[in-house]
Amino acid sequence: MLATAFLVEFLGHTPLLTAITAAPIRGPLDAPGVEADVYMHQGWTGGARLVLVHGFAPDGKEEPRVREAAVLLARAGFDVAVPTIAGLTRGRLGPEDVETVVATLAGHPGPTVAIGVSVGAGPALLAAADPRVRDRVSTVVSLGGYASGVEVVRFWLTGVYGFGPVRGRVDHDPELVRMFVRANRDLLDPPSRALLETGEPEQAARFSAALPPELHRHLDALSPLRVARDVPARLVLIHGYQDRAVPYTESLRLAAARPERTTLVLVGIVEHVESGPRVGWRQVGDLLALWRVMYGLRP
Repeated sequence: MLATAFLVEFLGHTPLLTAITAAPIRGPLDAPGVEADVYMHQGWTGGARLVLVHGFAPDGKEEPRVREAAVLLARAGFDVAVPTIAGLTRGRLGPEDVETVVATLAGHPGPTVAIGVSVGAGPALLAAADPRVRDRVSTVVSLGGYASGVEVVRFWLTGVYGFGPVRGRVDHDPELVRMFVRANRDLLDPPSRALLETGEPEQAARFSAALPPELHRHLDALSPLRVARDVPARLVLIHGYQDRAVPYTESLRLAAARPERTTLVLVGIVEHVESGPRVGWRQVGDLLALWRVMYGLRP
């Protein structure tokens, strides 16, 4: 019942879950050195543990969309810990963001489900591979996440994506490239910055074909692909076919790297991390696949 109500509300339809459950209690998470909250489930049984790792969110855990997601998950039966991922408040991840997730997992003892949203799937998966906490993570859910830092940056710069036989291209606002330059100025030499700031697609393609070594190392270090086989938890990779922020080929790439105990869910009713077109009878298969994921998260 809760899984169904969650899905109905998550997809932007009737607020059924809100109508039938009590509001969670929000308070600070006791995790040294981490700015995090926990939303406590107020049901008839104790909530299952969950850590929510947000995507790009300038206000971190205070971002309205992040708070709404945490409340909805808590209403569905979880005690939800939500840290602020500092790098994702300014559009650039770093190793310290993985440490934030590790510390949150340590302060929210398992068994724990970790959900990484968009680029937040990177630190969620990297933390789930960390020997200090990986044994307490039961499942990692990646919603619109990435596998390779290099490939996703190439996509942001050029709009080109691909894995195996799947190939495609989308048109991006040139401002996306300028945002990348601003967030990574210290990893770019002056000629690279000047080349990208032109906003010309040909220049961006030229740059992405031969990334500066320091930037390449930085992106590799933050790639879940690198540690996929070190994650003992079950993986659930959810991606929308029409995702224009992170292409679904990134979930294909990660599933191919760690096929064991991995569930790949590709759907049309989710775009990036939000619902897409209005659901009709043609999307019944998508609804059932998402329902199975939600139903299966409870221990």
